[in-house]
Amino acid sequence: MKIFAYGIRDDEKPSMEKWEKENSDVEVDYTDQLLTPETAKLADGANGVVTLQTTPYERGALEVLKEQGIQSISIRNVGVDNFSFKDLNELGFKLTNVPVYSPNAIAEHTILLMGRLLRRVPEVDVKFDNGDFTWAPTIGKEYREQTVGVIGTGHIGRVVIKILQGFGAKVIAYDVYHNPDIEKQGLYVDSLEDIYKQSDVITLHVPLFDSNKHMINESAIEQMKDGVFIVNCARGELIDTQALIKGLDDKKIAGAGLDVLDNENRVFGKVWGSIDNLPSSDIKNLAQRLNVIITPHNAFYTETAVHNMIKISFDSNKALIEGQTPDTLINTK
Repeated sequence: MKIFAYGIRDDEKPSMEKWEKENSDVEVDYTDQLLTPETAKLADGANGVVTLQTTPYERGALEVLKEQGIQSISIRNVGVDNFSFKDLNELGFKLTNVPVYSPNAIAEHTILLMGRLLRRVPEVDVKFDNGDFTWAPTIGKEYREQTVGVIGTGHIGRVVIKILQGFGAKVIAYDVYHNPDIEKQGLYVDSLEDIYKQSDVITLHVPLFDSNKHMINESAIEQMKDGVFIVNCARGELIDTQALIKGLDDKKIAGAGLDVLDNENRVFGKVWGSIDNLPSSDIKNLAQRLNVIITPHNAFYTETAVHNMIKISFDSNKALIEGQTPDTLINTK
């Protein structure tokens, strides 16, 4: 049996090599390149592929894999929105993901972004850089005085709630599917409008669907409290960037913590030398603001998460090749 992996980074290699030693019946080969119609040929002779990328998976790449007899794909992340299910079904592919690799990694990053906004850390950093060691006027806010609206109560959202409760924040939550524990605590509100109207801070933890793209738009922002903070460590397309910029300009939004951005592939994963060199005027606009914190989609990026992403994706791919049905199988129908 042979598995070929795409987009392998140096930090993933130790976990991948450990997995191969523990699965001596499987040969593993890899490239640091993404899966494209051109690189798909590198998997020739393999039984399945493991991959990770934020760019779309092109039909041409899938067609090359199929021609080589490969129809088992395992991704090392959660989101499958960059696949065309139509392509997968027509070409007969089975797809697995890593639904849970470390909710704590993303939840902790969310809380850190939130805390930096509440305590105005970027502004304080600029003062320090200019030799200004005074307190005022960069006065902060305390978690325990905030009502935090958590949209999405899956694995990550629930860890966020637990941490926030540890800080003493008042938490309210919204999800189409209610979690029994969160329900028992009485944290759910009836609608997104309730979240918007009641929350001092709003944090997003939902997957991306066509139905919720740009859910945070001008209309949603108009319903929010004046001076609201917004944190997004889920998917960039959940927020309409133009509406966010307008909200910041109008001071309706006090600040934003963004680990993900709409059209982030234009800038993330590259070295630009300076914010001035960014090719996206919208992202440059956000990046230049002291009340906006941007991180390059690295909320997941911890040693524990990377190890789990490798192990679960390779385990799933091996199971697919052996004709098993892993619990990570995606229903693409």
